[in-house]
Amino acid sequence: MTTQKNNDPSSTTNEGLTHFDATGQAHMVDVGSKNETHRIAVAGGVIRMKPETLAIITSGTAKKGDVLGIARIAAIMGAKRTSDLIPLCHPLALTRVTVDFAVDAALSSISCTAQVETFGKTGVEMEALTAVQIGLLTIYDMCKAVDRGMVMSEIKVLEKHGGKSGDWMAPNNCTV
Repeated sequence: MTTQKNNDPSSTTNEGLTHFDATGQAHMVDVGSKNETHRIAVAGGVIRMKPETLAIITSGTAKKGDVLGIARIAAIMGAKRTSDLIPLCHPLALTRVTVDFAVDAALSSISCTAQVETFGKTGVEMEALTAVQIGLLTIYDMCKAVDRGMVMSEIKVLEKHGGKSGDWMAPNNCTV
């Protein structure tokens, strides 16, 4: 978050945010001098719904088709289009995107986990997060006719690998 005092842009503090210059103006981060490394990010999220909605999805009887199959393709497409959707993201040549769904009948929910990889100068956390959100949004879209009250939550980065900052894993209590 940028902070401005007395509306004077020269007094802006960026507090470690990389997408703002010294005057507080948004810019795309220069990654030109960074080393290319194998970069991996895993993100997850969950959508909760009525048990009847989950039964439709798992039985394959949704009117719009194979909900999880279509959501998987949408999630992969979302990862590939992240730089078109998030203004300051770099366009990346992704080398791998996997999307998995786990059904939890007891909680009447579906968890989505996306793993995105590249060999490049910047990480793929945004691509993994976008994949998860697009996958969950697709489930919502395909089932909203029977359940408008579905709730998406817990969308977060679970782990990242590569780059100067190295490996990071969410604390154990933060998994989807």
